Amino acid sequence: MSLEALNERVKTDLAYLAYRGKDWLQPKQHPNGHVYDVIIVGGGQSGLGAAFGLLKERISNILVIDENEAGSEGPWESYARMVTLRTPKHLTSIDLGIPSLTFRAWWEAQAGRDGWDGMDKIPRGAWMNYLRWYRQVLNLPVLNEVKLRLIEPLPDGIHQLHVEGAGADAEVLLARKVVLATGIQGGGGWHVPPMIADSLPKERYAHTSEAIDFERLRGKRIAILGGGASAFDNAAHALAAGVTEAHVFVRREQLPRINPIRQMEQSGMIERFHALSVPDKYAVIAHFLQYNQPPTNDTFNRAAAWPGFELHLGAPWLSVAETGKEAIVTTSKGTLAFDFLIISTGLLSDPGLRPELQLVERHIARWADRYDAPGGIRNALLDAHPYLSPGFAMTSRDEEGEALLYGLFVFNYSALASCGLSASAISGTRSAIPKLVAAVADQLFLDERESILKRYYGYEEKEFTATWGESINV
Repeated sequence: MSLEALNERVKTDLAYLAYRGKDWLQPKQHPNGHVYDVIIVGGGQSGLGAAFGLLKERISNILVIDENEAGSEGPWESYARMVTLRTPKHLTSIDLGIPSLTFRAWWEAQAGRDGWDGMDKIPRGAWMNYLRWYRQVLNLPVLNEVKLRLIEPLPDGIHQLHVEGAGADAEVLLARKVVLATGIQGGGGWHVPPMIADSLPKERYAHTSEAIDFERLRGKRIAILGGGASAFDNAAHALAAGVTEAHVFVRREQLPRINPIRQMEQSGMIERFHALSVPDKYAVIAHFLQYNQPPTNDTFNRAAAWPGFELHLGAPWLSVAETGKEAIVTTSKGTLAFDFLIISTGLLSDPGLRPELQLVERHIARWADRYDAPGGIRNALLDAHPYLSPGFAMTSRDEEGEALLYGLFVFNYSALASCGLSASAISGTRSAIPKLVAAVADQLFLDERESILKRYYGYEEKEFTATWGESINV
């Protein structure tokens, strides 16, 4: 099958499902302009999948905005430096149960069944190309180069989004519901330890999430702090780009060998996480956070094969200093000098770190507000996560915030604590998107409950028109 034939198959499959039937929501008027039923912030895989899910539910007055140029959404062509995805290739995601929309269908349309069978893991670039195709074949309403600056709740239940960027036709957009599909960093911010940020000039280091000019590092010695998969992705990428030495420093005596995601993918944990009690949810994610996702075997072997690769286990950084020419790193096992440092220390999930939430963040309930975890598993990073409904809706820590937060949904990495692996992993999107879409649709339905019921009770359109005694052709 060619890609053109697959495109036609997608259209046929969706036609059989009566996709994009007549909307059931009534337009909402506002003096400030057009009101979208839903605005999705983020045009990566989560945002695109959410948009498709809403369109399937006959909610089409929606808009997706993304700050990046078209085709560059998400991390895949910026800071994601792995060669292949870490997710097993057979897991489905944003296709939402439509076989012709799966990555496999798209891949086989170009490479054939043998091409699929011969693939170990999905190439990173191929995944981005699949997302571009998915957006195009579904004709999803995405505006690029539109950055959200601030969410301002208005008194009438509308959220006014202050935006900027080359793709923004106006300074504000209005929405009844807002879905923050803002990726791994969208629930907080990337973390650089103060020991580094306070001791070195910015030109001496970069977080793995940043754009790094590896050409400038050709022939240099670099140090990478962190033992997760991203550290080894960056080491291999740097060495392939011409770095002379790449040293990875890990505070643990051994690299993590267990990836709990693999167990969660098989046990029903991802699909049924919402059914767990609050203590169970906390314990599960606290356990999850103990394991920094290990590198895949091929990623580690790719990095380790380079003659300039060095691994330092049981070597936490005690201090760093700048000499004017080098960064001096002191560990528990000695001191070394480097030309540049790459920081692979992950992120912090906390709504208080998000500038777009500054008008409402003090009202957003955190896990620390809802659950007093036992000392043995208490985790400050987990406690700072927003406490969400099973449908990803924000909840308020006080009565004043209930109206302000109503209609705001969090579909990014910070949903991990409340909703499990959802928008935080490709393997979670298949079951998470329907939960999100159902929750958004339910809110919209209940918002219009009065008018919907009025139309229901007043419905008098005659369907049966036959009359007894007249000749009837059957």
